[in-house]
Amino acid sequence: AAAGEWRPSLMRPEDRRGLITAVLGPTNTGKTHLAMERMVEHDGGVIGFPLRLLARENYDKLVARLGKDQVALVTGEEKIVPRQARYFVCTVESMPLDRAFPFLAIDEVQLCADPERGHVFTDRLLHARGSEETMLLGADTMRPLVRELVPHAILQARPRFSELRYAGEKKLTRLRPRSAVVAFSVAEVYAIAEMLRRTRGGTAVVLGALSPRTRNAQVAMFQAGEVETLVATDAIGMGLNMDVTHVAFASLRKFDGRDTRELTTAELAQIAGRAGRYMTDGTFGTVAGVGGLHPAVVEDIEAHRFPALTSIYWRSRDLDFTSIDALLASLSEPPPHPALVKGREADDMMALAFLAQRPEVRAVTRNRDDTALLWEVCQVPDFRKITREQHLALLRDLHGHLSQRQRRLPEDWVAAHIARLESLEGDVDELVGRIAHVRTWSYVAHRDHWFKDAGHWQQRTRALEDGLSDALHERLTQRFVDRLAVAVQRKGRGPLQVNVADEGEVTVEGARVGTLQGLRFTVADNIDRSTARLRATIAGRALKDTLSERIAALLDAPDVDFAFGAGPGHGVTWAGELVGKLGRGHTILAPVVTALASSLVQPKDRERVQLRLAAWSLRTIDERLRALVALRDADISGPARGVAYQLVQSLGSLPRRQVVELAFALSQKERGLLRDKGVRLGFHAVFMPALLKPQAISLRARLWSVWEGLDEVPPLPPEGSVSFVVNEGTREGFLEAFLGAVGYRSIGTRAYRLDMLDRAALEAQKLARASTSFAAPPLLLSILGCGHDDLRLVLEALGYVTGAGEGAAREFSERRRRSR
Repeated sequence: AAAGEWRPSLMRPEDRRGLITAVLGPTNTGKTHLAMERMVEHDGGVIGFPLRLLARENYDKLVARLGKDQVALVTGEEKIVPRQARYFVCTVESMPLDRAFPFLAIDEVQLCADPERGHVFTDRLLHARGSEETMLLGADTMRPLVRELVPHAILQARPRFSELRYAGEKKLTRLRPRSAVVAFSVAEVYAIAEMLRRTRGGTAVVLGALSPRTRNAQVAMFQAGEVETLVATDAIGMGLNMDVTHVAFASLRKFDGRDTRELTTAELAQIAGRAGRYMTDGTFGTVAGVGGLHPAVVEDIEAHRFPALTSIYWRSRDLDFTSIDALLASLSEPPPHPALVKGREADDMMALAFLAQRPEVRAVTRNRDDTALLWEVCQVPDFRKITREQHLALLRDLHGHLSQRQRRLPEDWVAAHIARLESLEGDVDELVGRIAHVRTWSYVAHRDHWFKDAGHWQQRTRALEDGLSDALHERLTQRFVDRLAVAVQRKGRGPLQVNVADEGEVTVEGARVGTLQGLRFTVADNIDRSTARLRATIAGRALKDTLSERIAALLDAPDVDFAFGAGPGHGVTWAGELVGKLGRGHTILAPVVTALASSLVQPKDRERVQLRLAAWSLRTIDERLRALVALRDADISGPARGVAYQLVQSLGSLPRRQVVELAFALSQKERGLLRDKGVRLGFHAVFMPALLKPQAISLRARLWSVWEGLDEVPPLPPEGSVSFVVNEGTREGFLEAFLGAVGYRSIGTRAYRLDMLDRAALEAQKLARASTSFAAPPLLLSILGCGHDDLRLVLEALGYVTGAGEGAAREFSERRRRSR
C-alpha cells in the first residue's frame, strides 16, 4: 500500500500532537542524558526504559537531583509514586499512558524489532505522545522506519563522543584493567568468573536475572576499583553506564529463546559500545579461542554503519473484551502495513489460549469485565522461567481466586507462597531462583485491586527481594572475588596490612588467610584449593617482618619461656606455641631437636632456631636429671662403671637381677662411690631416689618414649603417688619397660614406686629376722598405699610365702635369706 493510503488509519490525530524528535545514533552519544535534561525542563514527564535496571538507575539519578517527592518509579515489580510526583521513570510496558504528560520519551526504540517485546515498543512508537514534546531514542538502524511511520518526527543524528577501536583477541589473563567480558549463558559467565578469580583476584558479575539492588552492588565494586574486571551477559548492552574501557566477547553466538544463532553486527556494536564513556575512547575484541571478528564486521562497528531495519513487530492495541473469542480474534488482527509484522506468540497470548480451553475459565468469563480480568491475569510475567506448565498453573490459580465474588486473592494463600521464599540461605543459583519467584509475586502485589491491603504485600515482597538481593551479592562476592588478592594487586609492591590475633588467626588487608602458630603458617581450611597457593604467597610477603620479629624474640627468650609440649609429637613450645619437636638421637639423654617452621622461614633462620632449641633441651635435661647426667659423666671404672652405664641407659632405674653379677663384683669403695652419686642398690632394684620426683619422672617418660619411637608419652603415674592401679589393657612387656624407665614396678594390678618397694622389703626383712613367721603390719600397707590382697602379692614377689590364717590375719615367712 502507498504511504498515503495507510498513514491516516495507522496514526490518529492525537498521535501527531506536540513536537516529536527522534534522536538516533550509536552508544555513548548522550541520548538518554539529553532526554532526561529535556524532561525536567517541562512541568512533568515520563520516560520508558527497556529494563527495570535502567529505570531504577535513572530514577535514582533524578531523586538525587530533584528529591523523592518529585519522582516516581513504575515497573512491573515496583511502584514508588509520591502524591506530588511530576516525573515518572518506567519500564516501557509500565508507562501510565492513561495520564497526560507534557513530555514523553521512549529509550532504545530499535527494540521494536525484538520478536518477543517488539510489539510493545512499536505501540509506544506509534501512539505514546507527550502533549508538548516527545523524544524517541535509539539506534540509527531505525531511521527509515521512523521517517516512514512517524512522518512528523524531526530526525536528529548524534555522533559518538569517543572512538571505538578493535583490539583483536586477548587471553583472559592479559585483559587490561576496566575490562568487561561478555558471555551469553549463565554457565559461561560463572566459568569465566571462576577463572578470573583464580588469575586476577576476582570479578564483578552482571546478569539479567539479578535484581537492581544486587546488580548495583556488583557494579559498585567495579566502579570503586575493588575489582578490575566485570563478567556479564548482554544485559550490559542496554545503557548500563560503567567505566568500561574494553569489551571482550567470550562468544559470538547466543540462544535467542528458540535457536542458537550468530550475533548480528548491530548487536555486537550495541554491546561493544559500552567501552569508552563520554570523551574516553574504548576498545573491543574477543577472548582468545573465540576467534577474531571479520574485518568487514570490524569496519562496520568502528564506523557505526549497520543495515537499516525493514520491519518491526506489531500487535493490535484495539482489543475486544466482549468475550474470550473476541479477544483472541482481536489479538490476531493482521498488521496494517508490510513494515509491521506479527512477532512470536507472546507469553500472554499463549496463556490466554491455554486458559480459554478450560471449561471452568469459560464458565466464569461472561462479560467484558470478566474478559478484561482474564487478560490481566494472562499478563503476569513469567520471571521464574521454570517450565511453562508451572507458570500456567499459577495463572489458573490466580484466575480461580480472582473470579470469586470479591475478586480478591486470599491472604493466607498468598502468604503461604511467599513464606516458601523467605530463606536467605543457599548458593548463587538458589538465590537467583528465589528472587525470580519474588519478582513474580511483586508484580502480583502491585495489582492493587487484587488485594484488600496491597500495600502490605508490596512492602513484604520488596523487603524480601532486598534481603535476597543482599544475600546474593554476598554469595557472588564470596564465590567470585578474592578480596585479599584484589587488595594486593591494588597495593602493588607496597606494604600490606597484616594482623595476627591472639589465637593465631592471620588477616591480611582484612581478609583471613590462615593461622600462625609459633613459626608455622597454615592456610585456612575453608580457602578454595585453587587460591590456596596464592594465599600462601601473599601471606609469605605479608608475614616476612612478623616472622623475623618472632625469630629474634625466640632467640633472645629466657629458658623459662620454653617447655616440652603436651600431646602427641613430643613438641617443644615457646611462649605456649609449638616451635620444635624431639626425635631419637645417638643416646637416650641427647634427643635430636627439629625446628617446626614454615617454608616462609629462611634456612639460615631455621638453623638458628634449631640450635637455640637444642641448647635449651640439653640444659633442661642436665638440670632436671642432674644426678643421672653426673653419673654419666663421672670418672668411674670397673664393675661400678658397668652398673653406671646400664643405669644411665635405663634412665635411672633397673631390676637388680640385670646387674647381679656386677653388683657381686663391686668392692666396698665402689659401692660407696655409687652411693655418693645417688645410686641405691636396693633389695630388688637399682635406682636413683633423686629421679623419683614428678618433674624428673615426666622427663624420663618423654625421653624413653622418644627413644622407643612412640608418638606420645604413655599416661604418667599420678603425681606423688607411691602406687597406682595399672591399665589392664596394656601389654605386659611394654608396661614393664615403661614403668622401669620412670622408677616403678608392677606387681599384680598395681605399680609401686621403687623407693617405697625397697623400704617395704627392708621392713619385711626386719620382721622375718625377728620371727620365723609374721603377720603383715599396717605399716607395710601405709608404705605401699595398697590393701591386704595387694600386699600379699607384693610380699610373695619379694620372696615370702603365705602361711596360716585368713584374710588380713595371714602369716608370712621368708622363702630363703636374700643377700644384700
